[in-house]
Amino acid sequence: MPGTRRRADGSKGGPGGIDPGGEGSVVPGAHPIQDTVALDGDGSCIAEARHRAVDFLARVQAEHGLPVSARAMELTQLVVSELVTNARKYAPGPVLMELRIVGSLVEVVVWDSDPVLPVARAADAGRVGQHGLEIVMAVAQGFEVQREPVGKRVTARIALPGDPGGDVFGRRPE
Repeated sequence: MPGTRRRADGSKGGPGGIDPGGEGSVVPGAHPIQDTVALDGDGSCIAEARHRAVDFLARVQAEHGLPVSARAMELTQLVVSELVTNARKYAPGPVLMELRIVGSLVEVVVWDSDPVLPVARAADAGRVGQHGLEIVMAVAQGFEVQREPVGKRVTARIALPGDPGGDVFGRRPE
C-alpha cells in the first residue's frame, strides 16, 4: 500500500481515501466517470487544467445526467487552479491531474514530483499570497494528501449539487 492517506483532520481514510459504505462509496462493477490529463508544467498548464475541469463537468451533466451546480463548477475551477498552481510553483516537471466522480462529489486529484507535503499556514491577514491551500481546505468537503513513491498526490472533494435550490449548470429549461 504505497503512501499514507490523510484527511484534512489528520485521520486516515479507507482504500483510495473513500469511506466504505459512505457517501463516497463506489458501486462494484460501475464504470467510473473520470478524466486524466498530463500537464507539462509550463505557464499555460493552469488555464488548460481549468478548461479540462469545465469540460469534464459539462460532460458529466450532459452524458450522465448528474446535477452539477454553478457553485460546484466555480469551486472546481478554483480548486484546480490553486492545486495546479502549487504543483507548478513547488515541483519541477510535469503535473498529472485526475478528475473523477465519486457519489455526489467531484474529486480533483493533482500529482507532482515534490515529496514535501503541503501544510496550511496559520491565518495572517497581513500575509500577501500563499493562501491557496487554506482556500482549498475551506471550500472542499474533503481534503487529503498522499505521499507517493515519487512525489505526492493531493485530493480535494467538492459537492456537485453545491447550492440547493440554486441554478444547475448545463440543465436545460423544462
